[in-house]
Amino acid sequence: MKLIENTSDLISFCKELNQQPYIAVDLEFLREKSYYAKLCLIQVAAPNDAAIIDPLAPNMKLEDFFAVLRNPKIVKIFHSGRQDIEIICHMAGFVPQPLFDTQTAAQVFGFGEAVSYENLVKNILGIQLDKSCRLSDWSLRPLDANQLEYALSDVTHLIHVYEYLRDKLTENGRLHWLDEDFAALADKQNYTIRPEEAWQKIRHRSHNNRILTVLRELAAWRERRAQEKDTPRQSIVRDDCLVNIASACPLNKKDLEKIRNIRPDIITGKLGSEILDVVRKAVQISPADYVKGEPEKPLPSGAAALYELLRLLLKIRAQEQGVVAKLIASDETLKQLAVSPSESNPVLRGWRYEIFGKDALALQQGRLTISYNAEKHAVELTEKTGN
Repeated sequence: MKLIENTSDLISFCKELNQQPYIAVDLEFLREKSYYAKLCLIQVAAPNDAAIIDPLAPNMKLEDFFAVLRNPKIVKIFHSGRQDIEIICHMAGFVPQPLFDTQTAAQVFGFGEAVSYENLVKNILGIQLDKSCRLSDWSLRPLDANQLEYALSDVTHLIHVYEYLRDKLTENGRLHWLDEDFAALADKQNYTIRPEEAWQKIRHRSHNNRILTVLRELAAWRERRAQEKDTPRQSIVRDDCLVNIASACPLNKKDLEKIRNIRPDIITGKLGSEILDVVRKAVQISPADYVKGEPEKPLPSGAAALYELLRLLLKIRAQEQGVVAKLIASDETLKQLAVSPSESNPVLRGWRYEIFGKDALALQQGRLTISYNAEKHAVELTEKTGN
């Protein structure tokens, strides 16, 4: 097992990596006590080599490793890599490209919307992983042999999973099916934190635009404060309490005391003063600048019925192709198609059109019927011919 604990050894290892056609990458990190993830381990595997990099080792410099991730000649393999990519983007300022995400690729072969690495390794390689070290505190040193072996297995098997999926995709002519998904994963905008949008991740039941506007301002304040202090946003004010504050719009400490579930230290401390200041400014916002938080409108009756038929058609075609249905079309995409077909709809382009979109249009235009054959115990699709 290769454990790299100094910059000199890392530079040598990176020289080897730069000669590889593809590498598998996984990160171990902690973020329970901070806003930004604390990177604790980097695991890397190439077709014939693998190593664990300790970013917490004294005087460790990661520039050469980041240069490898920038190398456009090397495919960077992740499994459910969004969080890992976010950490790299925050630390190094870029998204590694080209990318290959095995969780996404596995959907093409019907493994499920979010198949775990453990299940993928078991189903493809026939190997049962030992997950006993899964909940380790990766910031503690020294790490024992079992922890290091567990960590390294996250990339040594990932290399072979990638090779299997890549070969199957190539063999079936489906490699290009993932272009849009991988492009979206590589979009740096996905990893740009916008405090003014933080409220959209908070669960609430309000449709009052004024309340939602106050919630937007409070959530943005909390997000910036969490970033500045590098502390979890929930440790400042919990989501449910933030919603309660937005609903009540307290303008003084006496009003603040009445908020359900608010901590006493918030009321009497600096946080309480900051919250009141945010609310006072938020209630002065012009209605023209309110959040547009209108409830989702139900589909027209005809479109609603068509939407249900499209869902059935999608399920049939996805099963025939052995593909996860949501990789072909999202629920929102189907609703848009049911209301009004548009060339901008993803299912009306490329491979999605070939395996589903053209049939969806035929169904919408009355040229395709769905029926049940009682003798064969099967659902059948029949396309009308002629005039």
